[in-house]
Order: sequence, then structure tokens, then C-alpha cells
Amino acid sequence: MQEKVDQLVQWLREKLKETGMKGFIVGISGGIDSAVVAHLIKRSAPDASLGVIMPCKSNPDDKKDAESVVESCGIDKLTVDLTETHDIMFSTIRHQLIESGRLNDDQLKLADANLRARLRMSTLYAIAANHQYLVVGTDNAAEFYTGYFTKYGDGGVDLVPLVHQTKGEVREMAEYLGVPLQIIQKKPSAGLWEGQTDENEMGTTYNTIDTFLRGGEIPQKDREIIERMHQNSEHKRQIASGPPKF
Repeated sequence: MQEKVDQLVQWLREKLKETGMKGFIVGISGGIDSAVVAHLIKRSAPDASLGVIMPCKSNPDDKKDAESVVESCGIDKLTVDLTETHDIMFSTIRHQLIESGRLNDDQLKLADANLRARLRMSTLYAIAANHQYLVVGTDNAAEFYTGYFTKYGDGGVDLVPLVHQTKGEVREMAEYLGVPLQIIQKKPSAGLWEGQTDENEMGTTYNTIDTFLRGGEIPQKDREIIERMHQNSEHKRQIASGPPKF
């Protein structure tokens, strides 16, 4: 694990040199992935790393967990509460859709959740521009393969250091780095609505996805879910597509 951490830290430092930027920024959610990234960027750029906590109608426990991550790695932090911004923006959009007779109630929850993720992305880039920092993402191998991230939300980043690490490997790295135990043990959640958990939403478990990614045997039902998610989310892993040159 020491070797893996050293390799990731070195890779981050190389990216900083390549781009000519001055440091790194990450959104700290209170979850394990962002906790690991916070520790990694703090090691990579001790004097030029920033963690941003962005509550948006969030569970108060998530903010407490995010604060414990900051304390565990000693990273500089900034808190930007996006609740009011989200309220104004989403209510305006909803009102206009209702007025035009176009509101689809079935998609309202997802639209709301994705807007929160995209507001956080916009916030990170605004702060990153101020500091001349790179925005570092938190998606792991399971999330990237299945497309379990918001396009131009948490998927809108400059670097993805955990993209080849399974959820289990991220957990092992978290233990090695000294991430607080309550974060390592909590159920993975994007925190986008009350009671939301990643595994309930996906219909399979991270352990099963990890086994699949390692080439192991899993139940056919889970294999179909994972392969369908991968196929349906292919557009998320590509830049915007255009037609061939005529």
C-alpha cells in the first residue's frame, strides 16, 4: 500500500508540473472516496491543497464527517453552503416548466439531485480558478465503469486518481492513510436525498462490482445489471460526440 500511495502522489505531482497549475482542490463530502483523495492531495502538495465542503440540503452528519476528514489530514478547507443557491435555481426552473406545461414529475427527483452535483462542480471550478488549482475527482473504478456519477457534476474534474482502484482497494487505502473509522465503515452514499445509498440505487453491491472487475464469478443477475449500467453510461466516459467531418 505504501508503494501504491507513493505512486499516486508522484503522479499527482507530475500532473501539476505538466499543467503549470499551483495546487489541488477536492470537494469533501464526508464519504470514503473524497476522504482518500483529500489525504492524497495533501501529501502531494502540502502547502497548496484545499478541501471544499459544500452542504446542499445535506445530512448534518455528512458535514461532521467532512470536518473529521479535514482534521485527519490537516488540509486547508473552505465551506460553501449551496442550499439557498439550489433552492432559488431549482424552484425557478420548476416554476418555468410548470408554466409551460412541460414538467415531468417522474424525473423531478433525479433532476434535483443532478443539479446539486453540478452546482458543486461549478463551485469547485470557481474556487479553483481563483487559486489556479486543478480539480481532483473522487470516482473509483466501480463508479467509473458503471457510470455511477453525474455527467458534468462529480464527473466534471481534471484528474481522477482513484479510477483504477476498486472500492475495496479504496477502503484499504483509507485505513492506511488514517481516514477516520466512522467514514470507512459508513454506507456509501452520494447524499443526494434522504436515505439514499449507492448500492440500493444500483441494485448490486460494490463487493460484487469489484469481483466483476477482477474477472471473478458473480451471479448472472448482477452481471446483467453491471453490464447494462456500463453500456448505458458510455456517453459519460466520452467527450461530447460530434458527427464525422463531411
